[in-house]
Amino acid sequence: MLKLLPEWLKIGAGAALGALVTFAMYATLNALVWLPAAEKHGRDLEAAELTAATNKAIGELSNAADQARVRRRLCSERGGLYDFAKSVCIEPEPQTDG
Repeated sequence: MLKLLPEWLKIGAGAALGALVTFAMYATLNALVWLPAAEKHGRDLEAAELTAATNKAIGELSNAADQARVRRRLCSERGGLYDFAKSVCIEPEPQTDG
């Protein structure tokens, strides 16, 4: 049956099929690997910027007691446990999706 088709038609069909397979592979890689990694990277950058802005605002408070009070409240809002002896927030371990 393929002998009845002209050579240029076979080459064109092969090229179209190859392009379709290549597109499908890249679309799958994008959806399963690259896009989730880029989204996570963006979320991490945004969280770092927000943390830096929060720490800057806390540092601008004039009273050390106010600074400590705000840090304790932020710690508890994030689900952490504030260690009063060391004056640090112990963050909860991140949940994994598996």
